[in-house]
Amino acid sequence: MKKILLLSDTHSYIDDRILDYAQQADEIWHAGDIGDISVTDKLAAIKPLRAVYGNIDDNKARADFPLNNRFIVEGVDVLITHIGGYPGKYSSAIRNEIYTNPPKLFISGHSHILKVMPDKKLGLIHMNPGAVGKHGFQKVRTMLRFELNAGKIENLEVIEFKL
Repeated sequence: MKKILLLSDTHSYIDDRILDYAQQADEIWHAGDIGDISVTDKLAAIKPLRAVYGNIDDNKARADFPLNNRFIVEGVDVLITHIGGYPGKYSSAIRNEIYTNPPKLFISGHSHILKVMPDKKLGLIHMNPGAVGKHGFQKVRTMLRFELNAGKIENLEVIEFKL
């Protein structure tokens, strides 16, 4: 069993509350728009980090992290990208891979809108943790945490911070 902290769209912002939640995870996943690379440096110093770069990220982030990150944890096939859309509205950049070889868990960021929804046609779960940074239109900063256990996604929790 692995406890996952999923965040996105930090836009160079990180605080002690985010880091406290990071301490409680087994792995931290970042779905892009990192901003200053010091954000991922701080997260990676706490727990293993998997991340992708986003559209605002500079050459340093793009050198450190891929555009798409696909891996398996606890029997769950995971695909993370920053601009990915959601079921019925997948981004053209990732659509072919999702339809050809669907993961069990598809994660994207970018929209700053927290969303967890199934794609019943493809048998996958889509997650977007919203935005945990202070840049953007969101009124509440959000992250997700959940557990992966023997091929299952369990104990999903929304974490909210007021601006």
